[in-house]
Amino acid sequence: MDLSLIESDDIAELMAREPAAGFPANIALVRVQPWNYLADRTDIYGHGDFAVVTSRELFDDTDFDTIEAWGSVRDVAPMSRMLLPAHLRSVTDLRTAAAKVRADMLLVFTVDTSFRVDDKAIGPLSVISLGTFRDRETVVTSVASALLVDVRTGFIYGVAEATATEQKETSAWTSRRAID
Repeated sequence: MDLSLIESDDIAELMAREPAAGFPANIALVRVQPWNYLADRTDIYGHGDFAVVTSRELFDDTDFDTIEAWGSVRDVAPMSRMLLPAHLRSVTDLRTAAAKVRADMLLVFTVDTSFRVDDKAIGPLSVISLGTFRDRETVVTSVASALLVDVRTGFIYGVAEATATEQKETSAWTSRRAID
């Protein structure tokens, strides 16, 4: 077999990318989720391969002030839905939107949450009924993942991931807001 047939120019192009941002940098921040994502306190925008969460339930102004105080950051701002195309296909769509406001870097992140009752997976549409289960152990695990991307070149500066778990007796989860 001719191994050159399995080579990919796409990989070579990715490996050739270089960082272009200067410091201090302007950073645009955007949370992405699956296009059909539903949660009690979030608003989403767009359709296609993913959607953008436009509500800021995970960050407030003091968080942005803290990040802006870092020496290598000039400014940080959430991505506005007014900059985004309605049909979202790739990180390139997000980079294009960030370029419109002269961001140097784009922090793309997502939060994935799983629910388990007595070690059995419970889908997100079932969680409303968790309060009806008595004396069962409920575990909610959220994983936040992020990419820091150069807006100009697509170079990925780094990735980050963190996990948090909350464990309670099921009868304590009596409302959708408590589960959220």
